[in-house]
Amino acid sequence: MSAQADPRPLLGEPLPLDLVNTRWVGDDGEHDLLASPGGLAIWLSSAGLAGTVPESAETLDALLATRAALDALTRAAASEPERAREMLNETLRHGRIRRLLTAAGPASVVETDTPGWLAAWQAAEQYLRLLAENPARIRECADPGCRLRFYDVSKAGGRRWCSMAACGNRAKYRSHYTRRRGRQSS
Repeated sequence: MSAQADPRPLLGEPLPLDLVNTRWVGDDGEHDLLASPGGLAIWLSSAGLAGTVPESAETLDALLATRAALDALTRAAASEPERAREMLNETLRHGRIRRLLTAAGPASVVETDTPGWLAAWQAAEQYLRLLAENPARIRECADPGCRLRFYDVSKAGGRRWCSMAACGNRAKYRSHYTRRRGRQSS
């Protein structure tokens, strides 16, 4: 059985932002990968978690709850940040990192209450790492019609768009059109 291609416009972001980006707005309206048939399998595969996380109702429910928390936490105008933090902490309560000394040396093992919480817990834990690394680099696309998030890894830290090919070009076109109309009106 061949895996379906991931239809999302932005791929390759860190796991927590990749989870938030399972909801997007396209030219043909709003999309939700996790609500579409086979969407969970597509996301798990795209995130590199296929085979390690079960494609179950528990996994989907855990991911949806975590996505809601991460969506609220990464939105610039978060309306209930305390509630969003509590929602993310609820996900984090379902797992932990256990340190071990193995024959090969120190090791860290992720343990979750059940396998269905593994992907959601990893997304929540990696969000904490992004916050510790550089929270200002977690950004929303500057296009008001776009809901995608990204982690700005540009050298100067000035990335504004989820994608220059999509949202960036649309903004350039709108700006050019506005300037041109202004000159024609004068």
